Amino acid sequence: MNKKYSISLLALALSSSFAFAQSINEAKTAINAEQFDKAKEILKDLIGKKPADGVNYFYLGDVFLKEDQSDSARYYFDQGLLAKTKGSLNYIGLGQIELDNNRSAEAVANFKKAEKDIKKKDYNEQLLVAAAYLNSKMPNAKEAQTIAADVVAKDYSNPMGHLLLGRAFLEQKNLNDAFASFRNAYDLDNTLVEAKLQMAMITKRARAYADAIKACEEILATTPGYAPAYREIAEISYMWSKANAPREKELIAQAGENYKKFIKATDNSIDSQMRYADFLVKTENYPELERVATQMKDIKGVNPRIHRYLGYAAYENKNYQVSVDALDKFLKVYLKESKSLNAIGRDYMYLGLSEIGLSNDGENKELYNKGLNHLKDAINVEIAIAGEFNRYGLDLFRAKKYQNVIDVLSISADVKESSGYIYDNYYVGYSYYLLGSTDRPDSEDLLKKADEYLAKTIEASPLTQEAYFYRARANRYIDHVDAYDRMFESYQGFLKVLGEKNELKDAANKEQVIEAHTSIATYYANKNKNAEAVEEFKKVLNLDPTNSFAKKTIEAINKG
Repeated sequence: MNKKYSISLLALALSSSFAFAQSINEAKTAINAEQFDKAKEILKDLIGKKPADGVNYFYLGDVFLKEDQSDSARYYFDQGLLAKTKGSLNYIGLGQIELDNNRSAEAVANFKKAEKDIKKKDYNEQLLVAAAYLNSKMPNAKEAQTIAADVVAKDYSNPMGHLLLGRAFLEQKNLNDAFASFRNAYDLDNTLVEAKLQMAMITKRARAYADAIKACEEILATTPGYAPAYREIAEISYMWSKANAPREKELIAQAGENYKKFIKATDNSIDSQMRYADFLVKTENYPELERVATQMKDIKGVNPRIHRYLGYAAYENKNYQVSVDALDKFLKVYLKESKSLNAIGRDYMYLGLSEIGLSNDGENKELYNKGLNHLKDAINVEIAIAGEFNRYGLDLFRAKKYQNVIDVLSISADVKESSGYIYDNYYVGYSYYLLGSTDRPDSEDLLKKADEYLAKTIEASPLTQEAYFYRARANRYIDHVDAYDRMFESYQGFLKVLGEKNELKDAANKEQVIEAHTSIATYYANKNKNAEAVEEFKKVLNLDPTNSFAKKTIEAINKG
């Protein structure tokens, strides 16, 4: 659900002709402050007292939608349909769920069922449909605009009509008309602080971050404790941090502090804590994320996504058993219970990496292989996740765990669509070379695998000079005439690429260039192409005048 705009729908319902009870007003106050847990308590109590009133079910179901818990929302909407009065409003909630699932025809059918019982001049109830179109994960701003514009045309003094019209314009990136509509809404009702907040959000879109924060602070000055303003300051600060490298740490810290104020202002609602957890994921603050997720995981009604976050954070903090337990339970229990959550590639990737870590990088073979299989599952679920393997493979490479590099990155190296395809193949090939260049019984087989992966690297990226160089070395140690030819061709390719990049004379490349010319010269000499061999050895001497091998070989050729 589009939570930035989450207040409007319930504000509309609560301001309509059927909303007069004191408990409803209390719910309205809680919802406007995004104190969703408190609102749910009030609404559940109201349902117990007035089970025949469908409005109460609608409110409660919509609160669950705001918390992205569509299963619970659907339950209350379905119950609300059975109520004697105003039950048909619950079709609006069910319609939004259909929109969320990209089933627009079913959504429209539900909205029409609701509209049958809405009176022609009950504009606020009509606007509930417009709000549903906007609050959906798959918003339809044009439909919302049509409904809101019609209400404004019939009742210009309706502030909620202007507010929703502004939101519809904003969704379509019509910032000028959106700002004008929000200003109209606020002028008609200056207690409608959401309208002023929306204007601040437009200012944020213009990247006038300081002005947007100032506008939010003005809201807090007149409406102390208004939770959405703290949330917006937090989100603005985070966005600003991405565009201001010198102040990045300061602004991220500012965002974190305002998320904490947001949590406090919502009476520690589960939803606000979940928002903070989302922020910690984005900023990769894994120690704090693990702490928060550990505190939240056993709270009744918490979004199961928190178990996913615990698994991610625990892996990054090297708490592999905690990660395995959290992700295993998330995938096997919570996903089966939820209709709104699906497994993503990252779930299986972190589970696999944690199992590999827990196996002590392969000492426990069974657990290690289980981890590798989960990495394969990750790609089967979401092929794009292959692009993230490289980061973890590089960590293993830096730790000189070359067999682990091969085991992990060879999985993603097979995915041509992966953003890491070139480097994954390179590091697998390089790792095979490093293992094969040591004295071991399977050295030649390892070097042949190095050749295979480095050849794939060259095919995908012909200007990757390191791939040519180490492919040449790998073939140099393989005892076969074809390998000797591949060595020669690879060294030539290495020099050609450096030449195209004007890097032949770079000091950093000197030793490798000498090696390449020496090997090419030796190849020519062994093929009795003495003139070519002498020419290559002279290039060696130009770089290293004291090179005794080049001098002696030239002398031998000249004598012979």
